[in-house]
Amino acid sequence: MQKLLKGSFIILIGTIIFRIGGYIFAVLMLSLLGVEGYGILNLVMSFQWILILIAVAGLPPAIAKYVSEYLAKDDKFMVKQVIVTSLKIMLLMSFIFTAIFFFMAKPLADFFNGGPEVVILFQVVSFIAPFSVILGLFRGVFQGYQRMTDILITRAVEQIFMISLAVSFILIGFYVLGAVIGAVVGFGIAAVSAVLIFRKYLWDDIKNVKKPENSVNEYKLAKKLLIFSSPIIITGLAELTLFQTGNFIIPLFLNFSYLGYYNIASPIARLPLVISSSVAVALLPAASEALALNGKDLVKRYVVHSYRYLFIVLLPLCAFVIIFGQPIMALLFPRAPLAYSFAGTALSILVIGMAFFSVYGISASVLQGAGKPYPAMFFLVIGTVTNLILTIILVPILGLNGAAIATMSASFIIMVLTTLKSLQVTETKLPYANLIKITIASILLGFCLLLMPKTITGMLISILLIPVVYILILAFTQALEMRDLILINKAGNRIGPLSKHITRFTKFLKRFVTE
Repeated sequence: MQKLLKGSFIILIGTIIFRIGGYIFAVLMLSLLGVEGYGILNLVMSFQWILILIAVAGLPPAIAKYVSEYLAKDDKFMVKQVIVTSLKIMLLMSFIFTAIFFFMAKPLADFFNGGPEVVILFQVVSFIAPFSVILGLFRGVFQGYQRMTDILITRAVEQIFMISLAVSFILIGFYVLGAVIGAVVGFGIAAVSAVLIFRKYLWDDIKNVKKPENSVNEYKLAKKLLIFSSPIIITGLAELTLFQTGNFIIPLFLNFSYLGYYNIASPIARLPLVISSSVAVALLPAASEALALNGKDLVKRYVVHSYRYLFIVLLPLCAFVIIFGQPIMALLFPRAPLAYSFAGTALSILVIGMAFFSVYGISASVLQGAGKPYPAMFFLVIGTVTNLILTIILVPILGLNGAAIATMSASFIIMVLTTLKSLQVTETKLPYANLIKITIASILLGFCLLLMPKTITGMLISILLIPVVYILILAFTQALEMRDLILINKAGNRIGPLSKHITRFTKFLKRFVTE
């Protein structure tokens, strides 16, 4: 269990680093390319991620599962066979879709009203598929061996080289093409690093294993891998399309500058997803273990605590982003002074949508932990189709706000359906009275934040004040529970000099706790 929690924590750190790297990349690209160039880049990058997902065929999780399974049985030949068979499938997929995407570059560029320069961008980005395949393969292997640090290393290499090379090529004069080349080469270097790590630490363990007499037929193994990966790729494509729909539809009715402004709002709005992914990483293994031990009551407690603490952190974060949207945009994207005028309302709508999707993330993790991943996949596909239809209808009428409303509405549908199913499967009843109190506390915090000046200085001062003010409001609304005070005390004991003051603070808060 300790190893599992350590691995989950390392993956969580990697996810946070990946998101931070994404923000740095977005800020630098906007600064160097301008709003229109940044919009073109986001269109191309949307297709890049879809190409990568199709090329790897959803196999990395399957590789991780079966490598881990055969390692537990000490069947090293099958470990090697899983790696070799997966590589064959993934290379075939990458070559096929690299060719398809390369030759589809001109029709795609014409469809989105792009010129010859956009054709070249689509053609160059098609070459990322073989590198992404190698990277995905070995990350799956590392996960199967529970070498989570190696995954973190390859992510760091990918981020560092992608960002640095993209900036370098743009400064040389390649404009948007420089950013795309940087991304492709960054993936290539990360793939090389993954191969080197594999050869140094894992290859010697399996390279000389002999084929047993009763080994699994490779065709049957390939079929088993693809059957396992099918729902994964469907879910991945649905989730990716849900987030990227605006990038596909906005250029059809508006210009690339509008797309650039929309992609200033979009990454800021996704801040809540960091919180939900953090909770989900811890919840999935915990729920799986509890269900395996027939600990239904324990599962219910996990589910209740997950939703409750998500609400406690998520709601004030959303209020903060909505209220301080303008200074956040000014701080992160100083080269786009008109960003809030074009996309401020869309940001507020998207934040609410991402809050809904964050709740979906927890509900989907509950269903996966319960061994029922298909309902979440089905609901996600419904939401993705809904988002596509609404975006096509609303963007010509409401512009960027239409795209944001479509995403928010689809996320709400997904959240409701998946949460109801997760509560049904785990037979859990949420503490609705407490959740309402937390919501009221967050609204009151929002009113307090409205009194602060909407400047970068006012925003930074608010960040310092929010923890104490919010906890006090939670206490006054009787939303706090005794376990919350215990957690605050534990955190305070690690601070050192402030621990005595925090102990006094929690003693003061006890008078407002009802249980």
